[in-house]
Amino acid sequence: MHGRRKTPGSSGIGLSFSTSKKLVPKERSGRGTIVEVTTLHRGDATIVSIAGRIDTATAPELEHAVNREIEDGHRKILLDFSAVPYISSGGLRVLLATAKKLRNPPDRFALCGLGPEVHKILSLTGFTTIFSIYPSEAEALAGWK
Repeated sequence: MHGRRKTPGSSGIGLSFSTSKKLVPKERSGRGTIVEVTTLHRGDATIVSIAGRIDTATAPELEHAVNREIEDGHRKILLDFSAVPYISSGGLRVLLATAKKLRNPPDRFALCGLGPEVHKILSLTGFTTIFSIYPSEAEALAGWK
């Protein structure tokens, strides 16, 4: 479904939205691990929303989605973690690799919507001092203007 465009009809807003959804089932320790990665373009910003645990089984899907956006020329990326209950070292590695790719002006890279567990993991590892972190998508995008 990558590349599908949605245009708000009656709102009168001239923005176009592009979304991409992908469910990736993975097996791990006898339990199924599923992550859903959705991308949405708003102006020159790309919001990558993740739903599910980001662990060694699912981190490659996040990395692939983010790298595809960067390769397509999208240099302002916001990762929405509002539906992520956990992130492992594999996910942290994806965040660092993305930050390295998006470090030149006018590039932007930020995280938003961190739950308590994810925020705790990022704090303990020192990542809260490395990344721009916003409470919500709206606040992140407002801060980028």
